[in-house]
Amino acid sequence: MTCPPVLLYHHLTNYPCIFNLPPTPLNYPNPGERKNKRKLPLPNTHPIPLFLPPPPPEIPPFPPPFQATAAMESQNNHHLDDEFIFRSKLPDIYIPQHLPLHSYCFENISQFADKPCLIDGATGTTHTYADVELASRRVAAGLHNELGIQQGDVIMLLLHNSPEFVFSFLAASHLGAVVTTANPFYTPVEIAKQIAASKAKVVITHSNFAEKIKSEVKIVTIDDALFLKFSDLVKGGGIDPILPAVKINPDDVVALPYSSGTTGLPKGVMLTHRGLVTSVAQQVDGENPNLYFHRDDVILCVLPLFHIYSLNSIMLCGLRVGAAILIMPKFEIGALMGLVERYKVTIAPFVPPIVLAIAKSPEIDRYDLSSIRMVMSGAAPMGKELEDAVRAKLPNATLGQGYGMTEAGPVLSMCLAFAKEPFDIKSGACGTVVRNAEMKIVDPPTGTSLPRNQAGEICIRGSQIMKGSYFLFGLRLKELIKYKGFQVAPAELEAMLLAHPNISDAAVVPMKDESAGEVPVAFVVRSNGSKISEDEIRQYISKQVIFYKRISRVFFTDSIPKAPSGKILRKDLRARLVVGIPA
Repeated sequence: MTCPPVLLYHHLTNYPCIFNLPPTPLNYPNPGERKNKRKLPLPNTHPIPLFLPPPPPEIPPFPPPFQATAAMESQNNHHLDDEFIFRSKLPDIYIPQHLPLHSYCFENISQFADKPCLIDGATGTTHTYADVELASRRVAAGLHNELGIQQGDVIMLLLHNSPEFVFSFLAASHLGAVVTTANPFYTPVEIAKQIAASKAKVVITHSNFAEKIKSEVKIVTIDDALFLKFSDLVKGGGIDPILPAVKINPDDVVALPYSSGTTGLPKGVMLTHRGLVTSVAQQVDGENPNLYFHRDDVILCVLPLFHIYSLNSIMLCGLRVGAAILIMPKFEIGALMGLVERYKVTIAPFVPPIVLAIAKSPEIDRYDLSSIRMVMSGAAPMGKELEDAVRAKLPNATLGQGYGMTEAGPVLSMCLAFAKEPFDIKSGACGTVVRNAEMKIVDPPTGTSLPRNQAGEICIRGSQIMKGSYFLFGLRLKELIKYKGFQVAPAELEAMLLAHPNISDAAVVPMKDESAGEVPVAFVVRSNGSKISEDEIRQYISKQVIFYKRISRVFFTDSIPKAPSGKILRKDLRARLVVGIPA
């Protein structure tokens, strides 16, 4: 018996995807055990078509209109019973899915107990792995003893990046509780809605955000305030904490992040112990890990931990391998480069806006950033032009992209240049499907799986996918602009705009047009001192694209609205057009 497909949306471009939940775990000790277990159930619905910019396999971006295709190296294309199944070029690995998440993260702690685990970039305070493991148990005991938190209860972390975030998340895992993460800059109404929807019983936050919490919940602050202080919670756990006996099932939920609200309200996503263990293992475990982190690495954590990209691929992956995690509470380009130089950062997980800031920073030559060996980019697509620009600034670093979404656990594909034994890749690609997972591309009208270089919808299965059965998350608007039936991809035009030296940031959205239906218009942030005009920008683009991709209007603005993940909030820009206030 198989589960019905799940209609989801990926974090890079906001388009809908169909994901078939796994009828059985994909946890084979070796590839040979997968024989006769490869066939995926076909979707029993006809979902909205999916068109993506760079496809999951390592190939160059497709010519317009940027459609996702079933493109993989031929040896990874398994044609069984008229189905084309794609999987990683790396062999599947054993994954200890029976372990609770905290046990999995600290499984090898004896090898690096005295090594730095968390470095607070704001204060310089360093916590070893032994410190972090003990602190997480003390916080767990404090939550239970002082606040009555039991297995299955929900704890909200309304925090910027901080060691307390890590202690609290791991503490919840120890108790069999659930963490829901929220952006501290949410409004009181948004916070109240998430507290109500998640049924959170405790909120751990900063004192200056406590006044936003209007719900009847218990509040813990990590600094001085009128509420229970985090330090008192730790003391309440005792020197040698005794935790309640809980039996954690691998399918119990441990994290309840809220997926992007780019076109509407955020949605809670149930991620289990099994799912997150699988996702982390798919990235960093095995003899030739897809994402080669090791215990001598220093991983920069500037991306918000309340976002699944940072929570999974930075915090959890870093803990698993024994690396040092350098925590920054917020992004500031000068502070970032100073910390990289001071602590010899080796791994730099970014989003395109940070990559853009580095590529265009006039201050970069003042800092020694040569320690960086890997630059990861995700959460939004990064064009080849921007990749090339940052490679010139960081010549010692391997640069690549990943592809994922909260509902998928979150990583679907990862750049194979990040592997311990790296593969050659193409600029602008976002990786191949992760290990211990299977993917196919289907034709929307028929549900038929497609071979290489055919456009369609992505289906993926694996134990990393969220818990649940069937969810239909509304009819989401595609980003593709429809000009007289022609499809225009905003990401293509945005990459061209960002390559211009007089443009520091840009976004392209559709504007209603009586004749064409929709026309592409650009919101542009000029570089400092630039006086570039609308006509100059339009001519610059017109020289590079076919007629239907030409930008109709340019609106200058002070900033491009973006989610904490770095994704452009196109709904905000479209709203400006609707009310006639474009800038």
